[in-house]
Amino acid sequence: MDQYQNILVVIDPSKEDQKALKRAIDLATRTKSTLTAFLSIFDFSYEMTTMLSSDERESMRQSVISDREEWIKEIINHLPHQDVTINTKIVWHNRPFEAIIEQVIENKHDIVIKGTHQHDKLKSVIFTPTDWHILRKCPCPVLLVKEHSWPENGNILAAVNIGSDEPEHQSLNKEITKTANQIAILLNSKVNLVNSYPGTPINIAIEIPEFDASQYNSSMLKHHQEAMLTHAKDFNIAKENTFVKEGLPETVIEAMSEQLDAELVVLGTIGRTGISAALIGNTAEHVIDRLNCDVLALKPEGYISPFEC
Repeated sequence: MDQYQNILVVIDPSKEDQKALKRAIDLATRTKSTLTAFLSIFDFSYEMTTMLSSDERESMRQSVISDREEWIKEIINHLPHQDVTINTKIVWHNRPFEAIIEQVIENKHDIVIKGTHQHDKLKSVIFTPTDWHILRKCPCPVLLVKEHSWPENGNILAAVNIGSDEPEHQSLNKEITKTANQIAILLNSKVNLVNSYPGTPINIAIEIPEFDASQYNSSMLKHHQEAMLTHAKDFNIAKENTFVKEGLPETVIEAMSEQLDAELVVLGTIGRTGISAALIGNTAEHVIDRLNCDVLALKPEGYISPFEC
């Protein structure tokens, strides 16, 4: 993970225990990286003080920003970070995800590290949380942190889409596996690959009585297993550390993460936007709420954020 030399960690304004900051310091210590602790704040009441002049409102905003700066510095001072340079950046912005992505683009950050909250699954579709916006639109990798630790000799799970012939997916598979290997060296961990494949389409089995579902499943499994072994060999990953399972990606990834007690899941997100993303969501988004470990989401090569257009 030496490619992550300019880290942006998002501070949670509602928490004293900053798990993302702790993870970022750990990573920065291992990679000799520079770290920026970032907070986006906004209070609508300060914008409604119409009786005050614009200078007075600006003074009030700066007072709030200064107060938050002191709060962040106090948190940092209570955490061990002797070999890590930590800068702080606080902005007044009413849309946190925009502020984060703008900061990434402006300062060319290599990775965003952010703590997660459990969201009600229905509301996460209707009212898209900041996490989902960042996953879809941030141009750099995003590490979403949960409570799970990073133990020595642990397991990293790389979720690949081995069955796809699309160049974008193949390129992403390589990036996911390469990144997982780099992190494994850094953490002294072991890389495991997981791939899911769909079972027999129910409508085909019903509408075509002569359709051999068992033969179909066997052929699908063989195709994915062969593709998986070829991919694993390219990255020196042993056969016993590869898993091909029938089912939905989010179900298979969750099950393998629990079975391996993974400390980190590395996966790709295509970064769709619009109605299809709101209704369907990316595999990454379906997976994250289910996992009890950190998730590193990578974008395809050549991805351009809508904020860069």
